[in-house]
Amino acid sequence: MANQPTPKDQVTKRYWNPYVAGVSLGGVLFLAFLLTGSGLGASGGIARLVVQVVKVVAPSTVDRNPYFAPIGGGFANPLNNHIVWMVAGVLLGGFVSGVISGRSRVEICRGPRVRPAQRLVLAFIGGAFMGWGAAMARGCTSGQALSGGAVLSLGSWVFMMMIFAAGYALAYPFRRFWL
Repeated sequence: MANQPTPKDQVTKRYWNPYVAGVSLGGVLFLAFLLTGSGLGASGGIARLVVQVVKVVAPSTVDRNPYFAPIGGGFANPLNNHIVWMVAGVLLGGFVSGVISGRSRVEICRGPRVRPAQRLVLAFIGGAFMGWGAAMARGCTSGQALSGGAVLSLGSWVFMMMIFAAGYALAYPFRRFWL
């Protein structure tokens, strides 16, 4: 009985070694630059999906909107871009990975003093701020950190430093939601 792994050990073994994962991510980033001429990112793909929905619901809005028009104005098809399909692949790959490793389940991770509805509202607000920040910075954290950082873009490095600084600054006041 002493040699059997505990449930904690079994869960830990399901994760990749962080060094192997980091090197693998670097390889994927290199292949993205090599095969597509651009790096990795998600906000561009999501913006293109939003433009496609807006084109169906209110097509004239796309041509008049300064943010949407360059993406899908006129006869351009916003879905005709590799980044859209990369985002779809990331979602599908993440789901398949979770199913294979046995970590796929519906749950709301939260602290003991936080109600599920409160956690969902906070997650939505945080996601909205990150989406707004990605639009203002012209790239999401993955695009800025991975792709911009890989080409030594000063703006990308400053953006990531500010993301971490904001995280540290907000961790203390928001800790009550997790303790």
